[in-house]
Amino acid sequence: MKPNINTLKFELIFKKDLNEYLRSHDKVDERFPEAPDLEELWDNIAQAYLLDAMREFNDYPTVALGWIMYVGMAVAKYWDEDWEVYSKVENLYVYLRDKTDFDHTDDYIREKVLLLSKAEADDLERLVGECAARTYSQLRRLHVGPSTPEAYHAFVAALHQLYLFGVAVELKALGYRMTAIN
Repeated sequence: MKPNINTLKFELIFKKDLNEYLRSHDKVDERFPEAPDLEELWDNIAQAYLLDAMREFNDYPTVALGWIMYVGMAVAKYWDEDWEVYSKVENLYVYLRDKTDFDHTDDYIREKVLLLSKAEADDLERLVGECAARTYSQLRRLHVGPSTPEAYHAFVAALHQLYLFGVAVELKALGYRMTAIN
């Protein structure tokens, strides 16, 4: 999914808002992590995820947006845990989704992949919910027509940024620190 100029423009909008919000809660560092192994997975993950997300978006927009953030977290956890094994999985999103189903992907990732306590899982659920709600609000403020190419590009841009921020949040939670280069 090569981004076009509209997608890149939209990505900057979502990135700015998510970065400010997550930095204010100390969930990401000032410098965004460089994780080319995980970025390279985006096209493959997005192709499979888009089918599920577009089906869910009208009734559950924050679910369609938020679950990709969990996928980014899971992929980062797998990268840290045993990338030799997980890098061979054909599509990590499909792998995660098929452990349960789309509706419960969030629960599966929080409980079985990230291994969070109930309190930690609840905190993460609130964080991802807020990120998804903020992104949905940003999407609505773009005033793009529904079912248009521009709407599609905005949606893909939102998903991409949520995925990347999921990766960044989990890398920080795992103890990786991204500091500014002086």
